[in-house]
Amino acid sequence: MIYISALMQSPLFWGTASEEELKTLLSTVHYQVKKYDEGEVIAFSGDECKSLQIVIEGSVRGEMMDLNGKVLKIEDIVPPRPLAIAFLFGNNNRYPVTVTANEPTVILLFPKQSVIDLMQKNAGFLTSFMNAVSNRAQFISGKLKFLSFQSLRGKIAHYLLELDRHEKGVVTLTKTQEELAELFGVARPSLSRALRELHNEGIIKAEGKNIKIIKRVVLKEYLGK
Repeated sequence: MIYISALMQSPLFWGTASEEELKTLLSTVHYQVKKYDEGEVIAFSGDECKSLQIVIEGSVRGEMMDLNGKVLKIEDIVPPRPLAIAFLFGNNNRYPVTVTANEPTVILLFPKQSVIDLMQKNAGFLTSFMNAVSNRAQFISGKLKFLSFQSLRGKIAHYLLELDRHEKGVVTLTKTQEELAELFGVARPSLSRALRELHNEGIIKAEGKNIKIIKRVVLKEYLGK
């Protein structure tokens, strides 16, 4: 199998078997290799999720549209992570977001029956799959909570407080303002203005990527507003 080394690093297969054992295991099930060009849609929101897809090369993004018709990027998915793993089974097993290739991308596709076969043949895969589903459910829950904040200040407050869970009072932004604006679903000038206002009001002190939280209680007041 061409992509065996990459697949062994996937959270679904890591530590479940040796390289030779994994080759043998995969030889017993059906799978496909699919390639996508930059900008090509891999799945539309609402499409039925019929297979387990794992990004092997390149990267993809998940996006959804809000009630105002604005496209919000939920996250980027890089190798060797699976797509929409929490939606493979269940009564409403449909993609919650539209998945698009950010660049030339290679994906391994396992039909649902192959996934069931892997679960029955390898207890390690079954455990890893269940852990991955639980992790995605927790991520989605946090993302929905984040998107429920209607104001830009609420989104900024949530983001900063999440970065500073240990309440050290200082955080370093891991994303550019352009990436943050895309995450928050706003224009970059709007984000810059909001950060500047928080700085001028003495709620935070912004120095490049370093943010000092001065009035934590005020940030908490913005949550849900």
